[in-house]
Amino acid sequence: MGNWKELAYEVLSGKQLSKEEAFRILKSPDEELLELLHAAYIIRHHYYGNKVKLNKIKNVKSGICPENCSYCAQSSISNARIEKYTMLDKASIVEGAKKAYEMQVGTYCIVASGRGPSQRELDTVTAAVQEIKKRFNLTVCACLGILNSEQALKLKEAGVDRYNHNINTSEKHHSAITTSHTFDDRLHTFKHVKHAGISPCSGVIVGMKETKEDVVDMAFSLKALDADSIPVNFLHAISGTPLEGTNELNPRYCLKVLALMRFVNPTKEIRISGGREVNLRTLQPLGLYPANSIFVGDYLTTDGQEESTDFLMLRDLGFEIDFKEVTENNC
Repeated sequence: MGNWKELAYEVLSGKQLSKEEAFRILKSPDEELLELLHAAYIIRHHYYGNKVKLNKIKNVKSGICPENCSYCAQSSISNARIEKYTMLDKASIVEGAKKAYEMQVGTYCIVASGRGPSQRELDTVTAAVQEIKKRFNLTVCACLGILNSEQALKLKEAGVDRYNHNINTSEKHHSAITTSHTFDDRLHTFKHVKHAGISPCSGVIVGMKETKEDVVDMAFSLKALDADSIPVNFLHAISGTPLEGTNELNPRYCLKVLALMRFVNPTKEIRISGGREVNLRTLQPLGLYPANSIFVGDYLTTDGQEESTDFLMLRDLGFEIDFKEVTENNC
């Protein structure tokens, strides 16, 4: 037996898992899955109770990306049939925030394709963020690609609370996924974001032909980065991308990955992200025992679960939406 409950209390007492112990989580037999999830929930409940944070994506620029990321329908090497458009205007970005607020979504995620933002794109996003903060006071997360220090400071001044820049995979596996930027390029952006005083968000995509050792390395890389929020994506292989047809995951393994992330990063927001619907399938509710955050609505180029189904799932679990009403709303 894994003695997972005992390990959970050791983590709450300050123990830091070794890579060997983390690997044991991924290799644990399915017969121990419920015990493992209960142990992960002990840690999750200690820091977050039964609250769930909701996040909503606004794809403000689609496609037209020079990068060659193998998983992405928006990349230069993708033949996927997706909608392509340049940066939306300020009003459209703000309208997306209004919808998020009405849904009791606490974090509004402004996401744009591309290597990094142009000056015009940065100006549009910062102007929109200023109005969003004034009208709705939502937590705003931006995901605009590679940043320099000056760009990070401008986003901070505009009111951006969090910046997402996923490591996506392990350093060892990185070149098998993309060669148009390096693992270190991502780390440099992360440093600029932290230096600017923006909360760092970084996560992974599991199921891209990596090994279990790679997944463990991802968890420990995020621990070393001290990412405040960790989105865990499970590959939704899109037709027309190099990873088309890849299908290495099952719901039980996905749950073990979420438990791993909670054990290695006990105090952090663990967010079930893209691909949960097609990979966790009927076991989606169990994912919220290790994780404390989800996306609602659609993702960048793929559909999410019906929002009403997500809210029903949360009610059935007895979980509470972590949402703070705006005290003075000018909307």
